[in-house]
Amino acid sequence: MANLKDIKRKIGSVSNTQKTTRAMKLVSTAKLRRAEELARRSKVFAQRTNDVIVELAGQIECLKVGGIDNRFFKSCEDAKMVDIIFVTADKGLCGGFNMQTIKAVRKLLTASKEKKTKVRLRGIGKKGIEYFSFNQIQMLDEVIGLSSAPDMDRAAEFMNSSIADFKDGSVDEVYIVYNGFKNMLAQELHVSKILPVDTTGFDCEESSKSSLIEIEAEDSEKMLDSLVTKYAQYNLYYALIDSVAAEHSARMQAMDAATNNAKEMVKTLKVAYNKARQEAITTELIEIISGVESMK
Repeated sequence: MANLKDIKRKIGSVSNTQKTTRAMKLVSTAKLRRAEELARRSKVFAQRTNDVIVELAGQIECLKVGGIDNRFFKSCEDAKMVDIIFVTADKGLCGGFNMQTIKAVRKLLTASKEKKTKVRLRGIGKKGIEYFSFNQIQMLDEVIGLSSAPDMDRAAEFMNSSIADFKDGSVDEVYIVYNGFKNMLAQELHVSKILPVDTTGFDCEESSKSSLIEIEAEDSEKMLDSLVTKYAQYNLYYALIDSVAAEHSARMQAMDAATNNAKEMVKTLKVAYNKARQEAITTELIEIISGVESMK
């Protein structure tokens, strides 16, 4: 009978877990709808901003405009110092969402070590920060709470440190690593070099025919600096928005899988409970029959 009690207790425990995971799935689904819409709207602006900056950089490279010697547009062949900004979630229970970003950062660290390039980590999100702290990997800057509630001003403030270090020559390249939203069922890992602006694949001849942007030697350095600064800041902000949408998507899937697993486990436990109950009844019947037979 003790065995029956244990099984019944397990059924109750798993059923309660199933209710919790189902509720968490519904919450993530509701949050995902809002985050997905914001990410969709922000993506258009981010793409247009990136296109403008790449075109500016491409024209500077193609036309070799005299008087413009901006570090933001100079490719670096042999980087000595690299900034890696990564974005993870502040919470868990979202499958391998955080681990994918962490693995990508570890891969960059290994590649940089082979090239004898120094790396500085700047972390956003509790889970990633805790991982690297636990593994005794030093971090230059960290912030918790920004990945779960993206804010343009805070993102710009965080990004400004890397922009300033890049501009004064302390850093040669700046990367952003995050897991972004692809669709309701999948996430997409992004490893993007933000600075210097990458002009790979830029077609000079095609651009000269269709471009509405013209670069002159007299163009102000401050104007170019301001444009690139806004570009870098918004790229980080968009990464935060895209990441939080992906986080809710991953958590929704994880909680759905957990709910289904709990449902299957309850079924299995109920079968075990019925078998144990039937065995107990059969044992009692055998004892009663044996007792009656012994009295004859």
